[in-house]
Amino acid sequence: MKRLTFIFLMSVFSIQAQVVKKEIPADYGYIVKIGQQAPDFSTVSADGKAIQLSDFKGKVVMLQFTASWCGVCRKEMPHIEKDIWQKHKGNPDFALFGIDLDEPLEKVKKFAEQIPVSYSLLLDPEGKIFYSYAEKGAGVTRNVIIDKEGKIVYMTRLYKEEEFNEMKAVIDKLLEN
Repeated sequence: MKRLTFIFLMSVFSIQAQVVKKEIPADYGYIVKIGQQAPDFSTVSADGKAIQLSDFKGKVVMLQFTASWCGVCRKEMPHIEKDIWQKHKGNPDFALFGIDLDEPLEKVKKFAEQIPVSYSLLLDPEGKIFYSYAEKGAGVTRNVIIDKEGKIVYMTRLYKEEEFNEMKAVIDKLLEN
């Protein structure tokens, strides 16, 4: 039994080592780090559902920080919808939330329709969620990937195709294990 536990733990560490390769530049403006437990939060979705991040432990979670006034967000969101959400939305081990920075409910709903996206957009009044991940004054176009243990494994800033493709590969790898 001890040998099986050891083999299992070694395979988990091997998987994490394969996934976590990226050094996050200081100018990305994050206050969280790769390998740290993701800051918990609770809020409501644009369709009125109560959401608490810790309720999703055991799933791979993607947090996409956004706002309707953000041009880069508008460029990236169709890619998230098509290349990530449509691919994984049926997977019970995956969750994706767009977190809209400090905008009223009606604006968030209209934003989701304009893009359009079908993944849940969450309300972040006063930016409390955003500022538990990023510095004050940091830009919103960013993604955080959280593993099944609730640890941050990957983070992006702005929309860069190479980085976006790396993020998709990280999500795929986490979901295949």
